[in-house]
Amino acid sequence: MDESFEHYLAHGLQPLLHLAGALTGDRGLAEEIVQEVLLRASTRWPHIAATGSAPAYLRRMVVNEHVSWRRKWARLIPHAVMPIEPVESDHTGQLADRDALDRMLDALPPRQRAVLVLRYYEGLDDDSIADILGCSAGTVRSHASRALSVLRINHSQDLAVSTPACRTPKES
Repeated sequence: MDESFEHYLAHGLQPLLHLAGALTGDRGLAEEIVQEVLLRASTRWPHIAATGSAPAYLRRMVVNEHVSWRRKWARLIPHAVMPIEPVESDHTGQLADRDALDRMLDALPPRQRAVLVLRYYEGLDDDSIADILGCSAGTVRSHASRALSVLRINHSQDLAVSTPACRTPKES
């Protein structure tokens, strides 16, 4: 099926924005990444459409742009040493959990975050993720294992900090 770039944008833009949003945790940055990807894709659309899997191709472009974007801007933007203010969570438990998860995902390297997003948000298997990231399925499993270990450690540390220590009453 030969579809135009405009037709694809009408139907395929939202999934790309959702993926980029899950990867970055920032709506503005997600829009920037998708914009960059679509700008490059528009010039090569006949080639992309000829692959027969334009959504998968563009999904891979978004993941690659996210990884290279973080690498590029980490070098170019000077970072002042400032104390990080705690982010106030919303009053509902679900949004608070999502905020906490976003903060923990932000601490992961881009490829590990991409593996978790593609696995749990997009529902892709290891072979599909390996195709998108250009690595082996074993590397995908390794990234997932390391990322989940870091999340477990960070989560247990957060619980230890937020749970007050038990004290026994002093005996008279």
